[in-house]
Amino acid sequence: MVHTFTADNFATEVLNSDIPVFVDFYADWCGPCKMMSPVIDKLADEFDGRIKVGKINVDDESEIAAQFGIMSIPNMKFFKGGKVVDEVVGAIPKAAMKAKFEANV
Repeated sequence: MVHTFTADNFATEVLNSDIPVFVDFYADWCGPCKMMSPVIDKLADEFDGRIKVGKINVDDESEIAAQFGIMSIPNMKFFKGGKVVDEVVGAIPKAAMKAKFEANV
């Protein structure tokens, strides 16, 4: 399951999560973001219960994007204990993304 993170639920769903959280910062107009979306959806199912997966639309949630220094998208960050512990910038192959998930469980 892929969650939608917003300013209203970001602290609860991401910063205070008991499990690691993967956040995909994207925009609807972003081609590479659209390429990564099916990969992220599959990994969300595969890692369900071990990593919470969600997306933030940077156009709708510009304050959160600015807070985490999002300058280019797709930008994907792993959070543990409310802190960013890893990130991926740009589109990468599914195998490389899966390795990132495995490293951050």
